[in-house]
Amino acid sequence: MEDVNRPSPPQPPQQQTPPGKTALMDPLPDHGEHGYQGSGRLEGKIAIITGADSGIGRAVAIAFAREGAEIVISYLDEEEEDARETARWVEDAGRKYLLMPGDITQEAHCRKIVERTVGEFGGVDILVNNAAFQRTYKSIDEITADEWDLTFRTNIHAPFYLAKAAIPHMKAGSAIINTTSIQSRQPSAHLLAYASTKGAVSNFTAGLAEMVADKGIRVNAVAPGPIWTPLIPSTMPPEKTQSFGKQALLGRAGQPAELAGAYVLLASDLGSYMTGAVIPVTGGEIMI
Repeated sequence: MEDVNRPSPPQPPQQQTPPGKTALMDPLPDHGEHGYQGSGRLEGKIAIITGADSGIGRAVAIAFAREGAEIVISYLDEEEEDARETARWVEDAGRKYLLMPGDITQEAHCRKIVERTVGEFGGVDILVNNAAFQRTYKSIDEITADEWDLTFRTNIHAPFYLAKAAIPHMKAGSAIINTTSIQSRQPSAHLLAYASTKGAVSNFTAGLAEMVADKGIRVNAVAPGPIWTPLIPSTMPPEKTQSFGKQALLGRAGQPAELAGAYVLLASDLGSYMTGAVIPVTGGEIMI
């Protein structure tokens, strides 16, 4: 990846309506559009990526496409504009894509994603459970039961639904990669629901890795620290957005492109002896 500028706090004050739009962010995130160079490590592979419209998901889609994979882009209906931008970069890399808008909190839609993928491409080699729901609150009294449920349905139920649907179609050498978080080990009070789900994702990763090891399927996770994605200005107050990333040892938020290599490692033969692992990409924040 070429050397690019990595902006440091303070970011300009900004706030968006959830789930947020990439084009409205200042500065714009780096997804590796002009930096990531592939080397054929995923040639001929089929990858499903949830939340692939923006942020980490877009960076992973770009990297995987440049490594030779065909990409299934899963996203919410309201993220159509961002999803089509991701698709443009996949196509630019010379790879095929499948757009799959819809709600992954519904098991039927998760099954549909896998069924359409198998019908279009003939199989599934890589599943990246990346999509997440996050909100910030000062008090537990502010968190409704419906929102608690939605957070769990998006962040942990959906990976279960998708893994359950995909595993029967996966061959030995296939990979499942879950996006957990530093919040799984160092929960912030204002992210109570989100952090709780990310702890569950880490345990889900370890347990599923053991369950499918005899099938030759590897299951790992990436644990991001503070990463500059639309989730931040759309779920945090402007003052937190402005200083976002300052707490990291490197003194700044990470860019989505800076996580892509970890996902390529876990998806490819480079990570052939890794399963049940969590890779921290946290800018130096220690996962206790």
